[in-house]
Amino acid sequence: MADIKDYQQLETSSPSETPPPDAGVAETRIQIQEKEDPEVLVEPEGADMVMVALAWFALILFFPLTIWNAFKVVNSYERAVIFRLGKLKSHDSKSGLVFKLPCTDDITVVDIRTRTVNIPPQEILTADSVTCQVDGVLFYDVVKPTYSVTKVEDAAQSVSLLASSALRGVLGHRTLGEILSAKETITRDILLMVDERAQTWGIKVQRVDLKDMKLAPQLQRALVAEAETARTARAKVIQADGEHKAAAMLKQASDILNQDKVSVQLRYLQTLTHVSGMNNKTIVFPLPPHLAERALSSLISSVSG
Repeated sequence: MADIKDYQQLETSSPSETPPPDAGVAETRIQIQEKEDPEVLVEPEGADMVMVALAWFALILFFPLTIWNAFKVVNSYERAVIFRLGKLKSHDSKSGLVFKLPCTDDITVVDIRTRTVNIPPQEILTADSVTCQVDGVLFYDVVKPTYSVTKVEDAAQSVSLLASSALRGVLGHRTLGEILSAKETITRDILLMVDERAQTWGIKVQRVDLKDMKLAPQLQRALVAEAETARTARAKVIQADGEHKAAAMLKQASDILNQDKVSVQLRYLQTLTHVSGMNNKTIVFPLPPHLAERALSSLISSVSG
């Protein structure tokens, strides 16, 4: 009976006394994030201080021998991330001569030069159900060496896989015509997608390019036939438009020539001059219509008379 009363008291208790369910989860997430953040430098504990003191003692005791292992040369295109007893000692150091305490410090050198990642050919099904293979190339820089070491195991492989998935995701929502005509827009979308996700690894994507697209031979022949048909149709339309304009101009010219008979004769003479300038043995001279009418009328009158 006592257990039942206690249970009823717990049920009838005010909700304000019970913490919200998400409060503990949020606090736990914040604590985990703070512990896993590589930029937060953890203070050395007692055991760590003892190990560091012993390492300094060994360095001083065997000074002529240990001095050669206490320094590391970092090139100007590299940055050094130092860990002491497995914990991040400091942020990425500059190039030059870097001190390393023997037996306790571990240095990871990160190359900050621009790197190239070849995106392998991806089998893609476009929005209009066309299968094609597309590959590309991606260029990126390491802007935060500490993140590239502590937040990802293999930065180059991770960026390559991320670029491959982004390429499939972007091209899968576009038709074949859009892929062939809007490459700049596609590369920009891929760059933004990859760069947004790679920033958490301390990586900045500089450029993305599509190298090659492979289609099935039957589809290539169909595209060539379609393009040839479209070009032929445009040529016929242009030819018909030219003939229409030429017919309109000829009609205007005929109207002008019909206003005066002398202009017709001058046009005949001009045509004869143009033809005679060529290497022709036979010249056909058109007879003016009014002369033909006069000759025909005189012939008819003489025959009738």
